[in-house]
Amino acid sequence: MQHDRDRRGHSEHQHRSTTNVQDKPKNYSEHERHERHGEHDKHAGHNPEMFKRRFFICLLLTLPVLYFAPSFQEWFNYQAIQFPGSAWVTPILSIIIYFYGGWVFLRGAWRELRSRIGMMTLIALAITVAFVYSLAVSFGLQGDPFYWELATLVDVMLLGHWIEMASVQGASRALEHLADLVPATAHRLANGRIEDVPVSQLSEGDLILIRPGEQMPIDGEVTEGASSVNEAFLTGESRPVTKQVSDEVVAGAVNGEGALTVKVTRTGEQTTLSQIMRLVEEAQTSRSRYQALADRLAYWLTLIAIGVGTLTFIVWLSVGSALTFAINRAVTVLVITCPHALGLAIPLVTVNATSMSAKHGILVRKREAFERARSIKTIAFDKTGTLTKGEFGVQRIYAEGIGELEALSIAAALESLSEHPLAQAVVQEAEARNLEIPKANEFQAIAGKGVEGQVNGKRYRVGRPEWAKELNLIFADKLQAGLTNIEERGESAIALLDDRQLLALFGLADRVREQARTAVQRLQEMDIQVVMITGDAEAVAKTVATELGIDRYYARVLPQDKAAIIRKLKAEKPTAFVGDGINDAAALSEADLGLAIGAGTNVAIESADLVLVNSNPLDATYGLKLAKATYNKMIQNLFWATGYNVVGIPLAAGVAAPLGILLSPAVGALFMSLSTVIVAINAMLLRRVRLT
Repeated sequence: MQHDRDRRGHSEHQHRSTTNVQDKPKNYSEHERHERHGEHDKHAGHNPEMFKRRFFICLLLTLPVLYFAPSFQEWFNYQAIQFPGSAWVTPILSIIIYFYGGWVFLRGAWRELRSRIGMMTLIALAITVAFVYSLAVSFGLQGDPFYWELATLVDVMLLGHWIEMASVQGASRALEHLADLVPATAHRLANGRIEDVPVSQLSEGDLILIRPGEQMPIDGEVTEGASSVNEAFLTGESRPVTKQVSDEVVAGAVNGEGALTVKVTRTGEQTTLSQIMRLVEEAQTSRSRYQALADRLAYWLTLIAIGVGTLTFIVWLSVGSALTFAINRAVTVLVITCPHALGLAIPLVTVNATSMSAKHGILVRKREAFERARSIKTIAFDKTGTLTKGEFGVQRIYAEGIGELEALSIAAALESLSEHPLAQAVVQEAEARNLEIPKANEFQAIAGKGVEGQVNGKRYRVGRPEWAKELNLIFADKLQAGLTNIEERGESAIALLDDRQLLALFGLADRVREQARTAVQRLQEMDIQVVMITGDAEAVAKTVATELGIDRYYARVLPQDKAAIIRKLKAEKPTAFVGDGINDAAALSEADLGLAIGAGTNVAIESADLVLVNSNPLDATYGLKLAKATYNKMIQNLFWATGYNVVGIPLAAGVAAPLGILLSPAVGALFMSLSTVIVAINAMLLRRVRLT
């Protein structure tokens, strides 16, 4: 216990947060976080719903454009209806599509021109050239308009950006979940009265009352009372921690059976929870080195398209070609270079991977997760709730002067009336052994010690082993040796007492998940180092690590230190992290790949890249395999989306014209569309990857 207090006291000396847990955290968008770090974002002010709305409206407007397109009439052998003014239906609809659907790209290009040109610039350039040229043809310029190419280009780009943004939305919600962990009000003791006040009004030194079952609204020190407090989701401790006078409590922890009077020691940005909030926010702002790969390709493709298009126009004019021919060549270059496929290369793979992973119980939260999993060589697991169930079970029983089963049934009789997590484990063990549990009378809970009552007409007590010594009861050598063994293994001990002696000891420990051992073995077979990180004691960590075959582990890790350990592991090898608690949020965000156990807290899930919905650590192996396959598909798609330009651009520019090979703008558009089809098919092939 003293060691626990030392550990918690140490956290007071950690660097302080800059986020006030009582204040509503700023819900920074992806763009705002990048702008705050000097980065440019092509999606400034955008959201998935906007792209979705514009896509469907433009899609409806595109149908008449396709119907009246001469190319479609020729390909499908039909004659569009004619009526006065029918020739202007396509230009008018195209004007609406250009300004309504294309405005987001035009505005994005304007921002890029002030920093670094990229995909938005290329899209805007392509639709603008096609629009202006087509409109000029409608007003008398000799040539063929590109109205249907313009409309479909806008549609596909809107669809691609809708898919892309929808796949990454919500990354900033983790801070909101953290802020929601503490109550909005606290019971402050003032002048002998209890008054409910907003937590933000609490000051250092205030006394507050924490009733049984309530969450701690703020960090403080117990001044009166005794209770057990559940800190598992905050500190990683798998067992409830007994709190007495002078012990520290932290915001978000759940009080057990006793009432506590607590003196406020830290407020606002100084609280432990605020430190974690700051760590989560800082970790989330880091970007993957693969995240901007498509934008970089679009940047160079833009430069090539502009350069080659301009050079093509100048060269053909200089050799005496007609103006219309030169414009046709330049426009064909820009059209064939349009990033239809480039805009969909990543989102299409993500959609297929997301659908596929969902069937295997893996929820994909962040698009770039697949880009970062390619080189994972180390995977770190949080212990409680990840490798273990976070539920206690009876591991061993030592008895003296009474049979083990009889001791278990008597203890279960008393513990069945208690709400303590360890008590429920004893009851469950008795039920699992099909024991008849007698009825207990005159039940009474003794705060900080245990419970007592009459069973079969005799008084018994169940609680902490220290209770026996405090009552000067007989403590047999056999039971003393059993207690030593229990403590060496890092298990929790529950004692059964009568009025004369200690009768039995029950060793309880967090239960290892059935799939955890298989998961560790498979990861090691994949040449991936497995590491365990826990806030539990050294003995607990060593016992679990030995049972699972894990060679490297970290014990007694404070919440704010988990992210630091992940940074250390990342410096050695690319690292993934699997966790479920609030204290795991910063580490999940810091890791190259964050995987959250689905049964964990919302904040852990919001901070992760992948969520293992079935709370099965074995799914981590499937997630890594799928992520690596997905990354490979992304790279292949980026190659197909840009590689065809190596042949297409020279042909569009007319290099092979002396040989009689000349691509028309329509054929250039077909080449562009073909690359999109190839990208889509290749993305669908991801479904053939076998995960199990």
